[in-house]
Amino acid sequence: MFEGFQEEQVDVGEASVFVRFGGNGPPVVLLHGHPRTSATWHRVAPQLAEAGHTVVCPDLRGYGRSRGPRFTAGHEGYSKRAVAGDVVAVMRHLGHHRFALAGHDRGGSVALRLTLDHPDAVSRVAFLDCLPLTEHLSRITVEFATQWWHWFFFAQPDIPERVITADPDGWYHGDPDAMGPKNHDEWRRATRDPDVVRAMLEDYRAGLTVDRRHEEADRDAGRRIACPTLVLWSLRDDLEDLYGDPVAIWRRWATDVRGHGIDSGHHVAEQAPGALASALTDFLRPGPTGA
Repeated sequence: MFEGFQEEQVDVGEASVFVRFGGNGPPVVLLHGHPRTSATWHRVAPQLAEAGHTVVCPDLRGYGRSRGPRFTAGHEGYSKRAVAGDVVAVMRHLGHHRFALAGHDRGGSVALRLTLDHPDAVSRVAFLDCLPLTEHLSRITVEFATQWWHWFFFAQPDIPERVITADPDGWYHGDPDAMGPKNHDEWRRATRDPDVVRAMLEDYRAGLTVDRRHEEADRDAGRRIACPTLVLWSLRDDLEDLYGDPVAIWRRWATDVRGHGIDSGHHVAEQAPGALASALTDFLRPGPTGA
């Protein structure tokens, strides 16, 4: 995987972030979702590098080979604000003070927080298979509660850790043929690590508490994303079925929004890498739609 890319473990203070990076040109950061690692981008990142970008793929705080601080009752150490700060610190360490950004699933929540907290750092942002957390929570229906029940299970103290670590292979389902064998092996090692499992749960616990409060404060203050924004969603996932047009929802948060669906299941970077890389390349290209 990631032929020609470099790997580094970057100390950012209270966290240590594992990062892959390669290519030359305008930088773009790719943020993975749950329960993946940066390896999920192994079919997309080389295409973006070939298209003329420096591509940076970190493991989010606590996921994969990244490590965060001790766990606390308030979950602040695994808030999206803390994780967004990690990404900014890693990019500055690599010599980049302004960059494009794409976040999938939980990585999309980090991308939103980073763009709102550090607007001067982000030239443009893409959100993949995600909405702001508060938009999900304000639209809870029987269908949402049935299909997304894990959000609320993960928020429970102690029980999810015991359930998941008792049989991680039974809880998480991965197909090495679909994911790619090396990506699958890396993901499987991570999901069998109790510290990683706890950190991933803290991500969800923060989402329903401190992250929710941060988003509510942004909404009440009228903060919006000013840079060009792309919204992509998987047509064989449930985002559009649950909420209708995701672009319309994101227009509540961003000024310049465009987007479309991709014929894929949820893990689009693995299932439709060509279509995703093409959409991101078009969005990142200089010109009328570019930076």
